[in-house]
Amino acid sequence: MTTSERLRRPNVPLALRAFNIRRHALRMARVQGQGYIGQALGVADVLAACFFHALNYRPEDPQWEGRDRFLLSVGHYAIALYAALIEAGVIPEEEIPTYGADDSRLPMSGMCTYTPGMEITGGSLGQGLTVAVGMALGLRRKNNPAFVYNLMSDGELEEGASWEAAMAAVRYRLANLVCLVDFNGQQADGPSREILLTVPEEEKWRAFGWQVQRVDGHDLEAVVAALEQARGSEFAGPRMVIFDTRMCRGVDFLERRASAHFVRVEPEEWDLALAALERSRPQ
Repeated sequence: MTTSERLRRPNVPLALRAFNIRRHALRMARVQGQGYIGQALGVADVLAACFFHALNYRPEDPQWEGRDRFLLSVGHYAIALYAALIEAGVIPEEEIPTYGADDSRLPMSGMCTYTPGMEITGGSLGQGLTVAVGMALGLRRKNNPAFVYNLMSDGELEEGASWEAAMAAVRYRLANLVCLVDFNGQQADGPSREILLTVPEEEKWRAFGWQVQRVDGHDLEAVVAALEQARGSEFAGPRMVIFDTRMCRGVDFLERRASAHFVRVEPEEWDLALAALERSRPQ
C-alpha cells in the first residue's frame, strides 16, 4: 500500500472499525427484518483489517485505476461489504435505511452495477476466484501494481470452478492475488465439513502451489499480520489466508443459535441485538 493513501485515513483503532461495521450491518438487517447478518457479524474483523490496513483505495474515487480490487465472491455477504464501505466513507451512512428497497444502491445481493466499491456481481458461488484470476492477470499485463483480494466462503471450497481457478493462478504465477476464506463452518445445507469433505484445507491448497496461512479471524493482530505476510511475501505465486470465524460474533444470544446461515431475528430482538453489541464496544 502507498503511504500517501494510508495517511489520508483517520487513525481509528481497528477494533472500533470492526464494531462499527457490525453496527452498520445490524441497522441494515433491521430494515428488512432478516438477512445474512450472521456472516456480516462474523467477518467484520477481517473486513476492518482489509479496508483500514491492507487495501489501497480512495473513498472519494471508487474507480481509481490504482486501487486494490476487493472482490466479493459470496454475493449474499453483500450486507457485510456495504457495512465496510459505509465505514470507509465510500457509501454515505444515510443510505442505511434504503437497504433492500427498490432503486436502492444497497440490494440484498451484491451487484456491481448498483453499488460503488462493489467490483463484481456475486451470486453463483465459486465464480469469484475465476474472475479474480482474470483480473489479476489483466492488471499485471497493464503493469498495474494493484493487488486483487477475493473473499470467498468455506462452502466455495467445494466448488469445482474454485479449483480450476486455483490451478490457473499458479500456472500464471499471480503473486498479486490474495484469496481470503471466511471459514465459519456453516452453509445452507448444514455444517460445511459434513456436506463435502474439504479437509485438510491448507495442505490441499499448498499442494496446488499456493502460499497458505490460517489464523483466528477474530484476533485482529493475527489478521493484520497474515494480511501483511500475504502482501509482502516474495512467494512467486498466489496467496491464501483462511480465517476461522464464528457466525454472529459480538451478539451473544445470536451466537448461541444452532443455525445461523440465514438468521431469523424476531422484531423485538433487534433492540436486544444492538444492546448486546454495544456491550462489546471497544474502550
